[in-house]
Amino acid sequence: MKNLLRVLRLALQYRLTFVAAVACSLGVALLWGGNIGTVFPIVEVVIRGDSLQQWVNEEIEESGKTSAEKTAKVKQLRAELPKASAEQQAKIRADISLAESRIDAEHKAQQNYRRAKPYIDNYLPADPFQTVALVILFLLVGTTVKDFLIVGNNVLVARLANLSTFQLRNQFYRRTLRLDLATFNEEGTSDLMSRFTHDMQQVSIGLYVLFGKLIREPLKMVACLIGAGLICWRLMVLSLLVAPIAAVLIRWLARTLKRANRKAMEEMANIYASLEETFRGIKIVKAFTSERQERRRFHNRSKQYYKCSMRIARYNSLARPINEIAGIAAISMALLAGAYLVLSQETHLLGIRMCPRPLNVASLLLFYGMLAGVADPVRKFSDVVTYIQRTIAACDRIYGRLDREPAICDPQRPVKLDRHHSELTFEGVDFGYHADRPVLEDVNLRIKFGETVALVGPNGSGKSTLANLIPRFYDPTAGVVRIDGVALPDARLRDVRRQIGMVTQEVLLFDDTIFNNIRYGSPHATREQAIEAARRAQAHEFIENETPNGYDTPVGTMGGRLSGGQRQRIALARAILRDPPIIILDEATSQIDLESEQAIQEVLEEFHRGRTTLMITHRMSILALADRIVVMQSGRILDVGTHEELLSRCALYGRLYQIQFEQPDSDSKGPLAA
Repeated sequence: MKNLLRVLRLALQYRLTFVAAVACSLGVALLWGGNIGTVFPIVEVVIRGDSLQQWVNEEIEESGKTSAEKTAKVKQLRAELPKASAEQQAKIRADISLAESRIDAEHKAQQNYRRAKPYIDNYLPADPFQTVALVILFLLVGTTVKDFLIVGNNVLVARLANLSTFQLRNQFYRRTLRLDLATFNEEGTSDLMSRFTHDMQQVSIGLYVLFGKLIREPLKMVACLIGAGLICWRLMVLSLLVAPIAAVLIRWLARTLKRANRKAMEEMANIYASLEETFRGIKIVKAFTSERQERRRFHNRSKQYYKCSMRIARYNSLARPINEIAGIAAISMALLAGAYLVLSQETHLLGIRMCPRPLNVASLLLFYGMLAGVADPVRKFSDVVTYIQRTIAACDRIYGRLDREPAICDPQRPVKLDRHHSELTFEGVDFGYHADRPVLEDVNLRIKFGETVALVGPNGSGKSTLANLIPRFYDPTAGVVRIDGVALPDARLRDVRRQIGMVTQEVLLFDDTIFNNIRYGSPHATREQAIEAARRAQAHEFIENETPNGYDTPVGTMGGRLSGGQRQRIALARAILRDPPIIILDEATSQIDLESEQAIQEVLEEFHRGRTTLMITHRMSILALADRIVVMQSGRILDVGTHEELLSRCALYGRLYQIQFEQPDSDSKGPLAA
């Protein structure tokens, strides 16, 4: 519930919209009760055939007559009191008290009629038919105004809900981007997508219901209950005795629905996961003819969601019967009690005073009309329970992720980190994605500024993991990584990462133009600077000659409209434009053809000069660029040296070199792969 309150605080920032929506709801409620209140003058005029002027005069006269009769009766009873026995005296005193209360009620009624008389005489027609026509006109106008207010309320509530969800979605996105890489790797994107789409939609719907029905319908109920209370509040209280029982049942239903909705949202996240895995791996699915297997897996997950949805539907179906039975029970009690009071012209029921004056037929009909006016809001209100519980479950899921603090964050007092100029060091570094499975152990490495170092070793030796510690995608579990003597956790993340350019094996391009992809990471760069970076990356020629719109050509999702070599050169242009002092090349040429590799190698020969370069590669042609080669095995540094030194003394490097030398044209990952 507290997370729903947080969303409500977001919504209440838009005070004017909220106040206007509530004002419309209040207007709807007043007109709802006022329209029902037109029953009274119609019944009075039509049944009695009098004008309202005649009616108010008769009521004043009747009230005065009744008051005089009761006054006379009180005098008579007081005269009989001294002569009566003790038992009779108690009964006489009770009769006197009852008569006096009736006199007070008649005096108050007479005062009210006298106050209303000038307005009735001056502003209402004297003809009964004209009175009925005026009341009907009021009913039509009131209904029209009420409907316009409902339209305004719906628009304002929609604005409030959409603005709140818009702000919450932006907060959630901003917070999600701050999460560390480990969170994304462990939990995947499908659960996030479910929260961004399905859960956010439930929040939006819930806010619409909450600021709409949850405010408007209770106000309509209150307006009718006030009207019924003005006629006979004790009779109204009697009719509402079943409300606590209904409230207990609704509370139980709300808790059950909250659990069911949370489970349904988790199953929806599983469906997103299934879709993401299947569509990302569609090539493998088709290659292994596993369509039937994927259909079965998707069918099972969809069936789980179907079962959750049906459970919600069953619980939801109970809400309306509970409210309807409670409403019918309340009206039934009012019908029985009201009928007795009118037919017997009594003011007491089972010894309990129900009204100061006996009810007449018109008043009772108006009372029933007001109770009937409560029934429609109650019917609409029955759906609110489901929506609100669904919203609470969605808010809990969204804020459960939004409140998570990233493991990688800025220090409270960051140390200034200037542009890299001295050295990059790894000092006693240990790291493991899981506590019981170390990936790096006691890594010590010093790389001078401007030096090019290559990391080689078998798969799983920890090369890519070591490189990922430099931009602080992860922090070591022991030891420290320093740039120019500054420990990375002591500097701002932005200061660390703006020093680094990365070109990875799987190039990620965004579904935007070539120009915007090159400029990604350097948003203030001019078009001329981006074109110059493309020239240096040997991408300018193919951009101008092989794409339909040059630099304004969209690359498609994940850069799918370009070849692997073209994507790599655009990624290099992006890194060149950023002009970082540290460059990380993680298998940057492993999945491209020989011609593209040669072009990229020429770029790297120029680009790596004057920068600290860390290369992960199994290509011997790229290794030739390295000043030193680091051989890794099982998360440790086995040896460091030049190519010739390692061939002479490192048996593992010799084996890796021999295998690569025997397969120089292989495009697949060899033993030197990351």
